[in-house]
Amino acid sequence: MKLPTDVPAATGRPFVELAREIVAAILWIVEEGWNVAIATSNVAATDGEVEMTERLRDGMRNAANRRSLGMRLVVLPGTESRSRPDRVRPDGRTDVSILVIEIFLRFDDHDPHAIIECKRIAGADSRLCREYVVEGIDRFGSGKYGARHATGFMIGYLVAGDAASAVGGINRVLNGRSRSAESLKPSSLVGESWARQSEHPRGDGKPIELQHDFLAFAVTGAE
Repeated sequence: MKLPTDVPAATGRPFVELAREIVAAILWIVEEGWNVAIATSNVAATDGEVEMTERLRDGMRNAANRRSLGMRLVVLPGTESRSRPDRVRPDGRTDVSILVIEIFLRFDDHDPHAIIECKRIAGADSRLCREYVVEGIDRFGSGKYGARHATGFMIGYLVAGDAASAVGGINRVLNGRSRSAESLKPSSLVGESWARQSEHPRGDGKPIELQHDFLAFAVTGAE
């Protein structure tokens, strides 16, 4: 785990740069947690994002308890959030937040150390692909989510089609906005078809890396 306090974030709080093994562990907990959720509950592609995310959080807690991580990750409920500490009113709501106990104990840092934004997605649905970009990716780029994080996370619930189709639809939106450099690419951490990553500019000059996990409504066999 890296958390270089000598590099201030735009908010004035310590910049959170998770070690790559923690980022990879979060991706696997998402995938394993989803497999638990769809195997043990009645979550379906016709449900709303809230219902899907509630089931996912329960599954992720189960997966985090079962997997030997060498660290303790706490899956928090969705909470209102403030992009800057000087804001009196929350200006966002995180779908899933992760607290890394080692960071909490070492740095007395109570804020979430990883933020996951969840969206329904289907590559053939231009509206959902646009929302994934505008109401997901761009909220990290603007600093509304993860302003002091080096890495953010996005989940795409595959309500139709597969991960490749969803990635194609999202990339079409980005390319149509002359943002091809931000296209989703295969993950450098997890060599699975459901994992992608991308990088996006932010106003403070430090880009944010996004790790994407596309969740299907059938067990994928992740161990």
